[in-house]
Amino acid sequence: MAYNPNKELKMYYSIGEVARMFDVNESLLRYWEKEFPIISPKKAGGNIRQYRKEDIENIRLVYHLVKEKGMTLQGAKQRLKLNKEKTVQTAEVINRLKDIREELVKLRKSLDFLT
Repeated sequence: MAYNPNKELKMYYSIGEVARMFDVNESLLRYWEKEFPIISPKKAGGNIRQYRKEDIENIRLVYHLVKEKGMTLQGAKQRLKLNKEKTVQTAEVINRLKDIREELVKLRKSLDFLT
């Protein structure tokens, strides 16, 4: 997952766009929305979800706990309830490390190409 909130300029994202950001199904996002009150996209006419940057950040936290760390939904809820700030910091560090790894892989490919 290479989502970088600083590169995004839009104010709202559709459920399809958010699902692609995290490579998950739209139904999973709707399910998480029911399970985690911190995920609360704005609903426009016809019940169309509009996700803000804050919603995407909260989805990133849930994604980190459930998909990357393998926690159960109950475990993720508990972790967010007990220490959301530490969870945010840990997820940010992991994201930065993934970005650094991506850059290193690109550099390595460039160097391999030159030799």
